[in-house]
Amino acid sequence: QVQLVESGGGLVQAGGSLRLSCTTSGRTSSSVTMGWFRQAPGKEREFVAASNYRGSSNYYADSVKGRFTISGDNAKNTVYLQMNSLKPEDTAIYYCAARSGLIVELSPNRYNYWGQGTQVTVSS
Repeated sequence: QVQLVESGGGLVQAGGSLRLSCTTSGRTSSSVTMGWFRQAPGKEREFVAASNYRGSSNYYADSVKGRFTISGDNAKNTVYLQMNSLKPEDTAIYYCAARSGLIVELSPNRYNYWGQGTQVTVSS
């Protein structure tokens, strides 16, 4: 089993920044893809960013490209999502997810493990 714990959410004004962290524990390996997803009230969970554990392939949703950056610290078993130039439409619960294998998938259905989520609220 793999456990994921997110942190770093909060309330920020439009144009501000936040950094989300996702710490993994349990039976992790280097052949893992990590993803960030978000879900706003009344909407489906959507892809935000993903990276294979080795960091050789990073993908971003068009809506966050150029503003968000996914990165990892293998020594700390932690994945980060740096969010800059935040907009009110970025308001959502953000989830960290993991799947076995190095192929980056964009569908949440392809991820086996999920964190509990962290709320991000961007005020206008």
